[in-house]
Amino acid sequence: MEYQEAKEKFISTWGSLGSLWGINKAMAQIQALLFISTKPLSMEEVMEELKISRGNTSMNLRQLMDWGIVTKVLVSGERKEFFTTEKDVQELARIIAKERSRREIRPVIKVLEDVSSIKDDGTEKTKELIKQTKALNLLTQDLDTLMNKMVNQKQNWLTKSVMKLMK
Repeated sequence: MEYQEAKEKFISTWGSLGSLWGINKAMAQIQALLFISTKPLSMEEVMEELKISRGNTSMNLRQLMDWGIVTKVLVSGERKEFFTTEKDVQELARIIAKERSRREIRPVIKVLEDVSSIKDDGTEKTKELIKQTKALNLLTQDLDTLMNKMVNQKQNWLTKSVMKLMK
């Protein structure tokens, strides 16, 4: 496989996987392109490379910046804006996990807390709802805590061992 084919395959696959970490395909493809780029890219370069519109590119770059994984870079002598992404895989995972927790997991925890704290009217169905949502809330909080601890660790023997166990 030649460079161009490998690059296109990586960007396409990363784009498809984007939905798994809560972003759309174009957003993930932009991040993938920036991730493998050896230099910051302008919006025009991103548009040309990925064959997407200016509006789509602009909107997705803004969202990636909101996530904290893409930043603007000043290029001396240039008037255009240039963009780059976090290159450290461990740091990228930490940022994504933190954002997903903030955007997705914590709101679910809040709902589970609200639902599990309803007034117990003594009926069997109310008791079951409270019991199950409390259990789910505890599990969700534990998994959120575990995920955040894992991604905040540097790659050491413990992290590597846990990752092997998860495979």
